[in-house]
Amino acid sequence: MIKVGDKLPEVTFQQMCDGKPQNLSTNDVFSGKKVVVFAVPGAFTPTCSEQHLPGFVALCDKIKEKGVDTVACTAVNDAFIMDAWQKSRGAENISMLADGSGQFAKAIGAEKDTGIFGGIRSNRYALVANDGVVEHVFVEEPGKFTVSSAEAVLEAL
Repeated sequence: MIKVGDKLPEVTFQQMCDGKPQNLSTNDVFSGKKVVVFAVPGAFTPTCSEQHLPGFVALCDKIKEKGVDTVACTAVNDAFIMDAWQKSRGAENISMLADGSGQFAKAIGAEKDTGIFGGIRSNRYALVANDGVVEHVFVEEPGKFTVSSAEAVLEAL
């Protein structure tokens, strides 16, 4: 798993823009910015939809008051799913980064095989990166949701 001091790997995310998927490189997302990114195993799944995303939606402004430029969510889902999830949860203040093939999750060592549930997904975590360099990492134990919450990230900032 990626650790504090590591540079984020160069991958391509997708994000919806004017109804179409747009490619964004790691550089596009992180260069020259302080970014909080949290990862969920899947959009529309229970803990992700009822706890993880809502916490960041509620605390986004407070997190940004700590000098964060962008709060982003990533999942091994396509850009259409991430866009629909964003809209359904009132999460317009969160940048949704689709990691459709799981290349980001794999590159940072956060992938897990969930088998019949959905195949390769991301572990649940949050990280803070400044200009693409990791400053904090909060990795959840399987089946847990404590250290990667918006409250935990805000406290660490």
